[in-house]
Amino acid sequence: MKTNLQLQRDVLEELEYDPSVDAAEIGVIAKDGIVTLTGKVKTYAEKSSASRAAERVSGVKGVADEVEVQLPDIFHRTDEDIARAAVNALEWDVMVPAERIKVMVERGYVTLEGTVDYKYQEIASVAAIRNLAGVKGITDLIKVKAVATPSGVKGRIEHALRRAAELDAKNIKVDVNDSKVTLHGTVHSWAERSEVERAAWSAPGVTQVEDDLTVAV
Repeated sequence: MKTNLQLQRDVLEELEYDPSVDAAEIGVIAKDGIVTLTGKVKTYAEKSSASRAAERVSGVKGVADEVEVQLPDIFHRTDEDIARAAVNALEWDVMVPAERIKVMVERGYVTLEGTVDYKYQEIASVAAIRNLAGVKGITDLIKVKAVATPSGVKGRIEHALRRAAELDAKNIKVDVNDSKVTLHGTVHSWAERSEVERAAWSAPGVTQVEDDLTVAV
């Protein structure tokens, strides 16, 4: 098991390795597997990249993202400009049902609302907005629509987990109740945990995934 100091160093190294992150502006505190990121960055995209970089590190059980976005003058946009750019970005993304997504912007913070058929569409909607100039933060209120869940969802998810080379599927248990999937067991990293969630969300008819997985270090 890594010490707090070792985990802090590993996260700092991962931040320095990521070319989309200015690691010099980000502080890292590690305690009992929980990593807290502090500091200031120039864009919301960089804030997101820093959080994802920390999640990739072995031994990280959770990330508290307290990084602030302070836009330089070159990236400042009016709310109207951001809203227009956001609507266009959603319409141009082939994975997003743009007609179902509503965009609201207040002081640079974007709120997305609407209903989609699949989790990947929700993820794509947020991703389409993340890198827009002027965005300081995103609130995701998009919901996955409840549809009839086909039989055999549990088996489909378990097969998907076994197909994934980076996952140790024998330590993961999948329970399905109507359209809700509950995940139990242990994984070796936060990134592996995210991959298990992705596999569960990819099954047709799933509207909720409860993650009870434990990150074993």
